[in-house]
Amino acid sequence: MTGDSELLNKLFSLIHDYIKTIRDDKSLITHYKTPEALPSMFDPSVDGQGITSDKFLSLLEVYLSNSVKTGHKYFCNQLFGGFNIVPFVAEIITSLTSTSMYTYEVAPIATLMEMELIKKMNQIIGFRTGNGQFVSGGSSANLVAALCARNKKFPDLKYKGIHGKSALTMFVSDQAHYSLNKVANLIGIGSNNLIKIPSDHNGCMIVDELEAALIASEKKGDSPFLVVATAGTTVLGAFDPIEPISVIARNHNNVWLHVDGAFGGSVALSKLHSHLLAGIHLADSLTWDPHKMMSIPLICSVLLVKDNNILNNACACDNDEYLFHDHEFKDYDLGKSSIQCGRRADVLKLWFSWKFFGDSGYEDRINKLFKLTEYAQAVVKKSARLELVATPQSVTICFRYIPDRDTNIDQLNLMLRDQLMKTGKIMINYSYYKDQVTIRLVVINPDLETEDIDYIFDEIISAGKRAEIKL
Repeated sequence: MTGDSELLNKLFSLIHDYIKTIRDDKSLITHYKTPEALPSMFDPSVDGQGITSDKFLSLLEVYLSNSVKTGHKYFCNQLFGGFNIVPFVAEIITSLTSTSMYTYEVAPIATLMEMELIKKMNQIIGFRTGNGQFVSGGSSANLVAALCARNKKFPDLKYKGIHGKSALTMFVSDQAHYSLNKVANLIGIGSNNLIKIPSDHNGCMIVDELEAALIASEKKGDSPFLVVATAGTTVLGAFDPIEPISVIARNHNNVWLHVDGAFGGSVALSKLHSHLLAGIHLADSLTWDPHKMMSIPLICSVLLVKDNNILNNACACDNDEYLFHDHEFKDYDLGKSSIQCGRRADVLKLWFSWKFFGDSGYEDRINKLFKLTEYAQAVVKKSARLELVATPQSVTICFRYIPDRDTNIDQLNLMLRDQLMKTGKIMINYSYYKDQVTIRLVVINPDLETEDIDYIFDEIISAGKRAEIKL
C-alpha cells in the first residue's frame, strides 16, 4: 500500500503513547464498560467498503484505550503480566517475518534458536538427553504430554484407537489445572477416568492418597498410564512433592509422570527457590510457560520430554511428503514431531529476552518476585482487616477481607473485588478454596516495589470498607 512509511510512523507514535500509559502508575488499568456500552465506541461489524489509513489508526487507538493494560504494575489478576520491551520487539519481528516452525528451510535461524533453548531448558531441569517443543499454550503442552504417556504405554493406540481396551486412568491433584479435564476428553479416555487426588492444607497432593488410588484402579482392572504433579497450582501457587510422587509412579509399572509447571517451571532458574522443584529430573515430561514468571508476551509455552524419541513416535504421521522432504537437514525439521502444522516462531521472544537478561538477570527477577510475596504476606498478617487463606509457597497470595461486623464474608469479598475491577486502579482476581471465596493477588510483575504492594493493599482495604457500608 502507498504511504506505508507514514502509516508506520503514526503507528509507532501510537504504540509509544500506549507504553507511556503502562509505565504511568496513576493511569487506569481499564476503563470498565459493559458489553452493551462498548459498541457505541467501537463498531465490531465488518463490511465490504473498507476503511482509510486514518480510520484504521483511529480504530487502533479506540482498541488500545479500551483494552486492559496487562503490562501495568497493578495488573495482578492473572498468572501473567508486566511489560518487557525486548520480547515485544521480537514479537514484532516474528509477525514481520511470518514464518512457520515446521521446516528448517523456511525457518533456519528460528529452528536453531528453538533447538538451543530446548537443549538449555532440558539441562536446567536435568533431562540429559531430552527433547521438547514450543506449543500453543500450557494446556496444549499438557495434552501432548498425555499423548506421549499414552503412546509409551500403548503404542498401538495411535493406529487402532482405544476400542476394547480396559479403562485408561490418569491421576491429578484436586488443585490441578482444569485443562487436564479437557485432556481426558481429547485423548479419548473420558473425564470419568480422570481421578482427582485430595490435597493437604497447603494445596499439595497427598502422596498416600495417590498410591491408594493407583492400587484401587489396578484392582478394578484399569490401566493407569499417567500421573500429573503440579508445580505452581493456579490458586495457591502450591508445589506437589515431585520426588515421592515419582517413586510411587515408578513402583506402579512405571506410570508416566508429567509435571505441569506452566506456572512454576521458571523457579528452576533460581538457586534460592529451585528446591520447590526437587525431583524434577525424575519426571518424564514438564510443561513450562515462560509467558508467566519470565515476562514474555503471550503465548510462550514449552513442553520438555526426557525420552528423545517420544514426541516423534506420538505425533508423527504419514502423507506429509509434500512438506517434509528426505534431505540432508531433515533432522532439523521440527514439524514432524508436532501436532501442529503451521506454528509461530514463539521462540524469538524468549531467545532474545534470555539473551538480553541472561541467566543471572532472570534469577534476580524471580528472586525479587518471591521477596515481594513475602512482604505481601507480612502486610496481610499485620492487618486487622485481612486474613491469610494459606501460607504462600511461591508468588501468589490468597487472603480474605474480614469485616468489622457480622455479615456474609464471601459476598463481601466478591463485592470488594468487583468494585476494585470497575475503578480500574488495580486488578486482582478471586477464586474458591475450601468452599470459601478467596482474593488472589499474583505478584508477577518485576517492576513492582514494596511501596506498590502497600498501595495495593490500601486500595483493597478501602474497597472492603466501602463494601461493608453497602452490604
